[in-house]
Amino acid sequence: MMQHRPHTTVILAMSADGKIADFRRSPARFGSKADKAHLEKQIAASDAVLFGAGTLRAYGTTLTVSHPTLLQRRTQEGKSTQPVHIVITQSANLKPEIHFFKQPIKRWLLTTRAGAISWQGREQSLPTTGGTAKDCAAKFEQILVFETPNGKIDTPAALKHLASLHITRLALLGGGELVASMLELDLIDELWLTVCPLILGGANAPTPVSGAGFLANLAPRLQLLEVHQVEQEVFLHYRLQRPGS
Repeated sequence: MMQHRPHTTVILAMSADGKIADFRRSPARFGSKADKAHLEKQIAASDAVLFGAGTLRAYGTTLTVSHPTLLQRRTQEGKSTQPVHIVITQSANLKPEIHFFKQPIKRWLLTTRAGAISWQGREQSLPTTGGTAKDCAAKFEQILVFETPNGKIDTPAALKHLASLHITRLALLGGGELVASMLELDLIDELWLTVCPLILGGANAPTPVSGAGFLANLAPRLQLLEVHQVEQEVFLHYRLQRPGS
């Protein structure tokens, strides 16, 4: 029987005080080479990568698989060298000139009807001729529209559709609002959290899980699967606890 949605794993690096970026929401580049290698390994093990528009705006790119061993393993498993990279955004308010649209990957957009119309309008206004970076037309290979009656993205329906496309493992790379919404909908199975040796502070600095929050007696519960340390970083692997698990 086909599973109803992909197995979904959150992979995030955070400061020792639980921040995924500073109070200016600058790109979080405080992880070590070991953390980047860990992230690449998790991406390589996935069929698709999902992240919000805010995360994409902050970095302008996505992390691709480049390590020869990981590339070889994907090829041996009959997979493409890169997983599909999916941006989830209601508005699709993205800048076509960012480097993400020049990376050699399959790009999908998960959005609402209004977001799809907005992005298609942007695509149509881009020049389609010329050889410079400015002239390159930004494209999504697929635009997936799943919308609830109140005009929000229907994430459960979207994940069910991804499963029908044989996407069985999904890596979720943030941000905190997206993680919070998917936790609330019980759409997350595992978390990999890298604790980095710095303190960022800031009442408005983003955390791995934003949103309205959970009451303690209703909060999602985790089972610690493994812990390992690489120099000054600690890698924590959790599984979401569910009734009967």
